[in-house]
Amino acid sequence: MNQIIKTEQFSENVVKLVVHAPRIARARKPGHFIILRIDEKGERIPLTIAGADEKAGTITLVAQKVGVSSQRLCELQPGDEILDMVGPLGRATEIHNVGTVLACGGGVGVAPLLPIVEGFKKAGNRVISILAARSKDLIILEDEIRKWSDEVIIMTDDGSYGRKGLVTAGAEEVILREKVDECVAIGPAVMMKFTALLTKKYDIPTQASLNAIMVDGTGMCGACRVTVGGETKFTCVDGPEFDAHQIDFDELLLRLGGYKQDEVDAFERYLSTQK
Repeated sequence: MNQIIKTEQFSENVVKLVVHAPRIARARKPGHFIILRIDEKGERIPLTIAGADEKAGTITLVAQKVGVSSQRLCELQPGDEILDMVGPLGRATEIHNVGTVLACGGGVGVAPLLPIVEGFKKAGNRVISILAARSKDLIILEDEIRKWSDEVIIMTDDGSYGRKGLVTAGAEEVILREKVDECVAIGPAVMMKFTALLTKKYDIPTQASLNAIMVDGTGMCGACRVTVGGETKFTCVDGPEFDAHQIDFDELLLRLGGYKQDEVDAFERYLSTQK
Protein backbone atom coordinates (compact mmCIF):
# COMPACT_ATOMS: atom_id res chain seq x y z
CA MET A 1 0.00 0.00 0.00
CA ASN A 2 1.06 3.58 -0.75
CA GLN A 3 4.32 2.54 -2.36
CA ILE A 4 6.63 5.21 -3.76
CA ILE A 5 6.87 4.62 -7.51
CA LYS A 6 9.10 7.50 -8.52
CA THR A 7 10.81 10.54 -7.01
CA GLU A 8 12.29 13.65 -8.58
CA GLN A 9 14.43 16.30 -6.91
CA PHE A 10 13.14 19.71 -7.99
CA SER A 11 15.62 21.61 -5.83
CA GLU A 12 17.65 21.09 -2.68
CA ASN A 13 14.54 21.20 -0.49
CA VAL A 14 11.67 20.30 -2.84
CA VAL A 15 10.88 16.75 -4.01
CA LYS A 16 8.18 15.26 -6.23
CA LEU A 17 6.81 11.86 -5.21
CA VAL A 18 4.63 9.61 -7.37
CA VAL A 19 2.72 7.28 -5.03
CA HIS A 20 0.61 4.21 -5.79
CA ALA A 21 -2.87 5.07 -4.46
CA PRO A 22 -5.48 3.87 -6.99
CA ARG A 23 -8.60 4.74 -4.98
CA ILE A 24 -7.43 8.30 -4.37
CA ALA A 25 -6.34 8.62 -8.01
CA ARG A 26 -9.84 7.72 -9.18
CA ALA A 27 -11.69 10.04 -6.80
CA ARG A 28 -9.50 13.15 -6.59
CA LYS A 29 -10.45 16.50 -8.11
CA PRO A 30 -8.55 19.81 -8.37
CA GLY A 31 -8.15 21.33 -4.91
CA HIS A 32 -8.32 18.04 -2.99
CA PHE A 33 -5.60 17.07 -0.53
CA ILE A 34 -4.45 14.02 1.39
CA ILE A 35 -3.15 13.47 4.91
CA LEU A 36 -0.24 11.07 5.26
CA ARG A 37 1.78 9.52 8.06
CA ILE A 38 5.15 8.02 7.19
CA ASP A 39 5.23 5.50 10.03
CA GLU A 40 3.85 4.78 13.50
CA LYS A 41 5.82 7.65 15.04
CA GLY A 42 5.23 10.11 12.22
CA GLU A 43 3.02 13.19 12.48
CA ARG A 44 0.18 13.86 10.07
CA ILE A 45 1.17 15.90 7.03
CA PRO A 46 -1.35 17.59 4.69
CA LEU A 47 -0.34 17.73 1.03
CA THR A 48 -2.41 18.89 -1.91
CA ILE A 49 -2.64 16.40 -4.77
CA ALA A 50 -0.64 17.86 -7.65
CA GLY A 51 -1.81 15.31 -10.20
CA ALA A 52 -3.14 11.79 -10.74
CA ASP A 53 -2.94 9.00 -13.28
CA GLU A 54 -6.08 6.87 -12.97
CA LYS A 55 -4.80 4.22 -15.35
CA ALA A 56 -1.55 3.75 -13.43
CA GLY A 57 -3.32 4.23 -10.10
CA THR A 58 -0.89 6.89 -8.91
CA ILE A 59 -1.03 10.37 -7.44
CA THR A 60 1.65 13.05 -7.50
CA LEU A 61 2.70 14.93 -4.38
CA VAL A 62 5.23 17.73 -3.97
CA ALA A 63 6.89 18.10 -0.57
CA GLN A 64 9.19 20.79 0.80
CA LYS A 65 11.65 20.15 3.62
CA VAL A 66 10.57 22.45 6.45
CA GLY A 67 10.61 20.15 9.48
CA VAL A 68 11.38 16.64 10.67
CA SER A 69 8.42 14.87 9.05
CA SER A 70 8.76 16.62 5.68
CA GLN A 71 12.52 15.94 5.73
CA ARG A 72 11.88 12.23 6.28
CA LEU A 73 9.21 12.19 3.57
CA CYS A 74 11.61 13.76 1.07
CA GLU A 75 14.21 11.10 1.90
CA LEU A 76 11.94 8.23 0.78
CA GLN A 77 12.99 6.34 -2.32
CA PRO A 78 11.15 4.25 -4.96
CA GLY A 79 10.03 1.01 -3.33
CA ASP A 80 9.55 2.59 0.11
CA GLU A 81 6.02 2.73 1.52
CA ILE A 82 4.01 5.36 3.36
CA LEU A 83 2.15 3.85 6.30
CA ASP A 84 -1.10 5.86 6.13
CA MET A 85 -2.58 8.05 3.43
CA VAL A 86 -6.15 9.35 3.65
CA GLY A 87 -7.98 11.21 0.91
CA PRO A 88 -9.15 12.87 -1.13
CA LEU A 89 -10.11 15.43 1.50
CA GLY A 90 -11.45 18.98 1.45
CA ARG A 91 -13.73 20.73 -1.00
CA ALA A 92 -12.80 20.58 -4.66
CA THR A 93 -12.12 23.77 -6.61
CA GLU A 94 -15.18 25.22 -8.31
CA ILE A 95 -14.22 24.86 -11.94
CA HIS A 96 -16.42 26.68 -14.46
CA ASN A 97 -16.25 28.65 -17.70
CA VAL A 98 -15.85 32.29 -16.73
CA GLY A 99 -13.67 33.68 -19.52
CA THR A 100 -10.11 34.61 -18.53
CA VAL A 101 -8.55 33.10 -15.42
CA LEU A 102 -5.38 34.45 -13.81
CA ALA A 103 -3.55 31.68 -11.94
CA CYS A 104 -0.84 32.89 -9.55
CA GLY A 105 1.52 30.37 -7.98
CA GLY A 106 4.36 31.03 -5.58
CA GLY A 107 7.09 28.48 -4.77
CA VAL A 108 5.69 25.02 -4.01
CA GLY A 109 2.20 26.53 -4.34
CA VAL A 110 2.58 25.82 -8.07
CA ALA A 111 2.02 22.11 -7.30
CA PRO A 112 -1.60 22.44 -6.09
CA LEU A 113 -2.15 25.12 -8.73
CA LEU A 114 -1.36 22.71 -11.59
CA PRO A 115 -4.59 20.61 -11.51
CA ILE A 116 -6.63 23.80 -11.11
CA VAL A 117 -5.00 25.34 -14.19
CA GLU A 118 -5.69 22.13 -16.08
CA GLY A 119 -9.30 22.11 -14.91
CA PHE A 120 -10.00 25.70 -15.93
CA LYS A 121 -8.38 25.18 -19.33
CA LYS A 122 -10.42 22.03 -20.00
CA ALA A 123 -13.55 24.01 -19.05
CA GLY A 124 -12.87 26.33 -21.99
CA ASN A 125 -11.24 29.30 -20.25
CA ARG A 126 -8.32 31.43 -21.34
CA VAL A 127 -5.71 30.76 -18.65
CA ILE A 128 -2.79 33.06 -17.87
CA SER A 129 -0.41 31.61 -15.30
CA ILE A 130 2.16 33.52 -13.26
CA LEU A 131 4.87 31.46 -11.56
CA ALA A 132 6.96 33.19 -8.93
CA ALA A 133 9.91 32.21 -6.76
CA ARG A 134 13.00 33.68 -5.16
CA SER A 135 15.26 32.37 -7.96
CA LYS A 136 15.30 30.24 -11.12
CA ASP A 137 16.12 26.97 -9.35
CA LEU A 138 12.96 27.30 -7.24
CA ILE A 139 10.57 27.51 -10.20
CA ILE A 140 8.80 24.14 -10.43
CA LEU A 141 6.48 22.37 -12.89
CA GLU A 142 6.92 25.04 -15.54
CA ASP A 143 6.49 22.67 -18.50
CA GLU A 144 3.37 21.12 -16.98
CA ILE A 145 1.82 24.54 -16.34
CA ARG A 146 2.64 25.66 -19.89
CA LYS A 147 0.77 22.65 -21.27
CA TRP A 148 -2.51 23.98 -19.86
CA SER A 149 -1.91 27.74 -20.10
CA ASP A 150 -2.42 30.22 -22.91
CA GLU A 151 0.40 32.29 -21.48
CA VAL A 152 2.96 31.83 -18.71
CA ILE A 153 4.78 34.68 -16.98
CA ILE A 154 7.80 33.93 -14.78
CA MET A 155 8.75 36.26 -11.94
CA THR A 156 11.83 35.85 -9.73
CA ASP A 157 12.92 37.99 -6.81
CA ASP A 158 16.53 38.10 -7.99
CA GLY A 159 15.83 38.33 -11.73
CA SER A 160 17.70 35.07 -12.45
CA TYR A 161 14.84 33.86 -14.67
CA GLY A 162 11.93 35.53 -16.39
CA ARG A 163 11.35 39.01 -15.04
CA LYS A 164 12.63 40.47 -11.79
CA GLY A 165 9.86 41.26 -9.34
CA LEU A 166 6.98 39.88 -7.32
CA VAL A 167 3.96 37.96 -8.55
CA THR A 168 1.80 41.06 -8.07
CA ALA A 169 3.83 43.01 -10.65
CA GLY A 170 3.14 40.40 -13.29
CA ALA A 171 -0.50 40.10 -12.25
CA GLU A 172 -1.16 43.84 -12.46
CA GLU A 173 0.42 43.99 -15.90
CA VAL A 174 -2.07 41.39 -17.13
CA ILE A 175 -5.02 43.09 -15.40
CA LEU A 176 -4.20 46.43 -17.01
CA ARG A 177 -3.96 45.03 -20.52
CA GLU A 178 -7.03 42.75 -20.60
CA LYS A 179 -10.18 41.78 -18.72
CA VAL A 180 -9.58 39.14 -16.05
CA ASP A 181 -12.72 37.37 -14.85
CA GLU A 182 -11.32 35.33 -11.97
CA CYS A 183 -8.06 34.80 -10.09
CA VAL A 184 -6.66 31.84 -8.18
CA ALA A 185 -3.67 32.36 -5.86
CA ILE A 186 -1.70 29.63 -4.11
CA GLY A 187 1.62 30.14 -2.36
CA PRO A 188 3.07 31.72 0.79
CA ALA A 189 0.44 33.50 2.88
CA VAL A 190 2.06 36.91 2.39
CA MET A 191 2.04 36.40 -1.38
CA MET A 192 -1.66 35.50 -1.33
CA LYS A 193 -2.41 38.48 0.90
CA PHE A 194 -0.94 41.01 -1.51
CA THR A 195 -2.41 39.27 -4.54
CA ALA A 196 -5.81 39.54 -2.87
CA LEU A 197 -5.28 43.23 -2.13
CA LEU A 198 -4.41 43.79 -5.80
CA THR A 199 -7.40 41.92 -7.22
CA LYS A 200 -9.76 43.55 -4.72
CA LYS A 201 -8.61 46.91 -6.06
CA TYR A 202 -9.78 45.83 -9.52
CA ASP A 203 -12.85 43.96 -8.26
CA ILE A 204 -11.74 40.55 -9.56
CA PRO A 205 -13.16 37.49 -7.72
CA THR A 206 -10.23 35.62 -6.17
CA GLN A 207 -9.76 32.25 -4.50
CA ALA A 208 -6.82 31.46 -2.19
CA SER A 209 -5.77 28.06 -0.84
CA LEU A 210 -4.86 27.85 2.86
CA ASN A 211 -3.70 24.25 3.05
CA ALA A 212 -0.41 25.18 4.76
CA ILE A 213 -2.16 25.71 8.11
CA MET A 214 -3.82 22.27 8.25
CA VAL A 215 -2.85 19.53 10.71
CA ASP A 216 -5.50 16.90 11.43
CA GLY A 217 -7.50 17.18 8.23
CA THR A 218 -10.85 16.17 9.75
CA GLY A 219 -11.97 19.34 11.53
CA MET A 220 -11.48 17.85 14.99
CA CYS A 221 -8.20 19.42 16.15
CA GLY A 222 -9.16 23.01 15.39
CA ALA A 223 -5.59 23.94 14.46
CA CYS A 224 -6.60 25.19 11.02
CA ARG A 225 -9.03 27.85 12.21
CA VAL A 226 -9.17 30.90 9.99
CA THR A 227 -11.40 33.96 9.94
CA VAL A 228 -13.25 34.42 6.66
CA GLY A 229 -15.80 37.19 6.31
CA GLY A 230 -15.79 37.64 10.08
CA GLU A 231 -16.67 33.98 10.70
CA THR A 232 -14.48 31.15 11.96
CA LYS A 233 -13.86 28.48 9.35
CA PHE A 234 -11.91 25.23 9.43
CA THR A 235 -9.59 25.05 6.47
CA CYS A 236 -9.64 21.27 6.14
CA VAL A 237 -13.42 20.80 5.97
CA ASP A 238 -14.67 24.23 4.84
CA GLY A 239 -11.78 24.75 2.42
CA PRO A 240 -8.93 24.66 1.68
CA GLU A 241 -9.97 27.40 -0.76
CA PHE A 242 -11.78 30.55 0.30
CA ASP A 243 -12.74 33.94 -1.05
CA ALA A 244 -9.38 35.70 -0.76
CA HIS A 245 -11.01 39.10 -0.23
CA GLN A 246 -12.71 37.79 2.92
CA ILE A 247 -9.69 36.11 4.57
CA ASP A 248 -8.07 37.74 7.60
CA PHE A 249 -4.50 37.27 6.34
CA ASP A 250 -2.90 39.15 9.23
CA GLU A 251 -4.40 36.68 11.71
CA LEU A 252 -3.38 33.80 9.45
CA LEU A 253 0.22 35.01 9.29
CA LEU A 254 0.41 35.26 13.08
CA ARG A 255 -0.96 31.75 13.54
CA LEU A 256 1.37 30.26 10.93
CA GLY A 257 4.33 31.59 12.90
CA GLY A 258 3.09 30.32 16.26
CA TYR A 259 5.17 27.13 16.32
CA LYS A 260 7.97 28.14 13.97
CA GLN A 261 10.69 28.13 16.63
CA ASP A 262 9.54 24.75 17.94
CA GLU A 263 9.76 23.38 14.39
CA VAL A 264 13.26 24.79 13.95
CA ASP A 265 14.44 23.29 17.26
CA ALA A 266 12.96 19.87 16.44
CA PHE A 267 14.51 19.92 12.98
CA GLU A 268 17.95 20.78 14.36
CA ARG A 269 17.69 17.93 16.89
CA TYR A 270 16.74 15.53 14.12
CA LEU A 271 19.64 16.59 11.89
CA SER A 272 22.09 16.18 14.79
CA THR A 273 21.03 12.53 15.16
CA GLN A 274 21.75 11.85 11.48
CA LYS A 275 25.42 12.82 11.68
